[in-house]
Amino acid sequence: MDGLSCVLCEKRAMMLCDSDQAKLCWDCDEKVHSANFLVAKHSRVLLCRLCHSPTPWTASGTKLTPTVSFCHRCILRRHTRLNHLVNTDQRHRDSVNDDEEHDFDHVLDYDNSDYIEEEGEEEDDDEEEDEDEEGENQVVPMSSGSATSPPRLRNISLTFDSH
Repeated sequence: MDGLSCVLCEKRAMMLCDSDQAKLCWDCDEKVHSANFLVAKHSRVLLCRLCHSPTPWTASGTKLTPTVSFCHRCILRRHTRLNHLVNTDQRHRDSVNDDEEHDFDHVLDYDNSDYIEEEGEEEDDDEEEDEDEEGENQVVPMSSGSATSPPRLRNISLTFDSH
């Protein structure tokens, strides 16, 4: 029998009974500690889910609720490992961000002298074209009554005198 097994049934031990110095599974603990009121007073310590050493968790009674607990050493180990992973991830992200900043350095340092117009030669033409396009592409909101069907066009004839 190894130190991980229940002393009565060979299942995985989940607690240590201080009074009996016996490691028990949940089922055997209930059977043993519900036998009488004196045995129910035995103090039990939950075993670490990872390394099987005693944890700070203690209880007594006839039936204990199955609970998962970890010892301080395993918590510290997990915490240290998590911190290492977080720090490694952060260093990786910082490295990627540094690389991205350097990748765009050439974009920020371009020479824009090729794009400067000579004494505003073509700027006036471009502005007139922009104004024409804006006039053609205006959005006019429709009234609520015309939302279901398009507005009807009236046939209007105009005459001009050529005097």
